[in-house]
Amino acid sequence: MTKKLLVGLGIATTAALLLSACSGTGQEPQASSGGGSESASLDLTYAVVTHSGPGDAFWDRVKSGAERAGSDYGVTVTYNADPDPAKQSQLIDNAVAQDVDGIVVSMANPDGLQSSIEKAVAAGVPVVTINSGIERSAEFGALTHIGQSETVAGEAVGDRLSEEGLTNVLCVIQEAGNVGLEERCGSAASTFTGSMENLQVDGTNDAEVKATIKSKLQADSSIDGILTLGGQYAIDAVGAVDEAGSEATVATFDLSEDVVSNIEDGAILFAVDQQPYVQGFLGVTALYLDSVNGNQIGGGQPVYSGPAFVTEENAAEVAEYAANGTR
Repeated sequence: MTKKLLVGLGIATTAALLLSACSGTGQEPQASSGGGSESASLDLTYAVVTHSGPGDAFWDRVKSGAERAGSDYGVTVTYNADPDPAKQSQLIDNAVAQDVDGIVVSMANPDGLQSSIEKAVAAGVPVVTINSGIERSAEFGALTHIGQSETVAGEAVGDRLSEEGLTNVLCVIQEAGNVGLEERCGSAASTFTGSMENLQVDGTNDAEVKATIKSKLQADSSIDGILTLGGQYAIDAVGAVDEAGSEATVATFDLSEDVVSNIEDGAILFAVDQQPYVQGFLGVTALYLDSVNGNQIGGGQPVYSGPAFVTEENAAEVAEYAANGTR
C-alpha cells in the first residue's frame, strides 16, 4: 500500500504503540487485562456523538475506530448519533450531564450545535471535533479537529474529473443542510472544467436514491458523470446507470467493501478515502492524550485523515481492510 494511503492509519498505530510503551507519569506500565493500568485507574469515559443516520456504513467505521481506541487504551467509549441537529445537541448535553471525561463530536450543522459544544467546554469537558465542521472547531473551543479538508479534497476531485474528459456531472447530496457535503460539491465544481449540477436525494432510502439518479439520467442523456458523496450512494449510482442504459462514469467520496469491488471491476472510477476509522480512533486518542498527559495534538491546527484516492491500480491493496470493516 502506498505511503499516502497508509499515513492516517500509521499515525493511529504509532500513537497506540507509544501509549502502550509508557504511561503518562513516566513510570513503567503494569500488566493489565483491560488496557493500560493508568487509564484503568483513571476510569475514563468518552462520549462519541455524531450526526449519523441509521444504516450508514461510513459511520459504522467511525464507531469501530473509536471503540478500538477505547479497547486499546482501556477506557469506556459510548457512541450515540442523530442526524437532527437539535437531537444531536441533546445528546451532547446528556453526555455533559453524565460527567464524561471528553466528547468527540461531528459538526455537519455547526450553528445548530454551537451552544451545546460551548457549554460543554465551559463545563470543563474537552471536546474534539471530527469529520465535519473543520472551519468552526477552534472557534467553539475544541482541542482539535480530525478529518479532511473538504475544500482540498473537492478541488482534487474536480481536477481528476476534468482529466478524465467529463463535461456534465451530477453531484449527489444525500443529506440536506450538511455543510461538509455542500462544500465537497462546491469545491469540485470550482476546479471542474465542465458543468456540475447538485442533485439532492434522501440518503436514508437507497431505493429512492437510485430512482432519483436514474430519472435524471433518463431525462438528460448529456450527463456523463455522477459524483456521489458516500460509498453506499455510489453503489446506488452504479445501479441507476445500468438501469437507465447510461454511459455515465461514477466516482465517489468514501469507501465500502462494495465500492472497492466495483473499482476493481471498473464500474466506479475512483473513491476519495477520508479514512473514517482513523477519525474515530484519533478522536478518542486526542482526548486520551489530553487526559493522561495534557497533550493537545495538532498544534492548534486540524489533523488531516485524508484525502487519499483509491483507484483500479491500488484497490486490491485496500480490499483486505475494507472487508474487515475498517476502510
